[in-house]
Amino acid sequence: MKKILVTGGAGFVGSHLCERLLKEKNDVLCLDNFFTGDKRNIIHLLNNPYFELVRHDVTMPFFAEVDQIFNLACPASPIHYQYNGIKTVKTSVMGAINMLGLAKRIKARILQASTSEVYGDPKIHPQTEDYWGHVNPIGVRSCYDEGKRCAETLFMNYHNQNNVDIKIIRIFNTYGPNMHPNDGRVVSNFIIQALKNKDITIYGDGTQTRSFQYVDDLVEGMIRMMGTENFIGPVNIGNPNEFTILELAQIIIELTGSKSKIVFFPATADDPTQRKPDISLAKKELNNWEPKIQLKEGLTKTIEYFEGLIKEGNC
Repeated sequence: MKKILVTGGAGFVGSHLCERLLKEKNDVLCLDNFFTGDKRNIIHLLNNPYFELVRHDVTMPFFAEVDQIFNLACPASPIHYQYNGIKTVKTSVMGAINMLGLAKRIKARILQASTSEVYGDPKIHPQTEDYWGHVNPIGVRSCYDEGKRCAETLFMNYHNQNNVDIKIIRIFNTYGPNMHPNDGRVVSNFIIQALKNKDITIYGDGTQTRSFQYVDDLVEGMIRMMGTENFIGPVNIGNPNEFTILELAQIIIELTGSKSKIVFFPATADDPTQRKPDISLAKKELNNWEPKIQLKEGLTKTIEYFEGLIKEGNC
């Protein structure tokens, strides 16, 4: 049994990770300030004697004795990370510094949940880990993009200077149950709009592409990455099957049997035109990891989750 700290553990991805770690008989310490995290995501874990929940903001130092740290804390949707751009940068940068300082002091292995946003609006396609990215450092998304890029820099410097045992993953678009219903991301937006038979809103002409990964596949990749010995990353964790935003909307209308119409609005600033991971490195280093759950199967599970929220009046 390992003692494992998960920052952002009540969030979308963090809650699934906490559940998986508990199933594998670990002792889990969940940290969250509940800006975007939700107690409903982890309420079913609270009676587990090996699960501990602490309300804490990672921009402030934290002290605990653990074996591993998964650093997930940071709002990840544009609506939330643009709400307070300064706080978003501080969460990425100060959060990394505080967690790296903890890892250094207690000699814990630490994994940074970085993002495909470090590639910005990419000039190469698909994106490989050696691509440096094309990011607007003063754009509306830069608080998140540059915060995560700086966090990667901090992780590498703590590793090179202080021999901290680090892992870096770059997460591509991920969806599934426990997504925040008001996070403004296309999957949750489209599903809620479709279930309520409202217009499905596409920003831009719908030809921009994304690669959608079901959350269980991401968690599997994270667990495998944390278990590697001689590989620190960064490594892409995503589903390489690429869809246009218009195709996503049409699939969701089909799966929900919705009467929604698709309507188009002007594109948002700095919105990447294409995003697709090259996962060759993940396959090589993470014991042939690759996504198992494809889009329609994952969307069906996610639709069921949001149907439940709507029935409860929480969406």
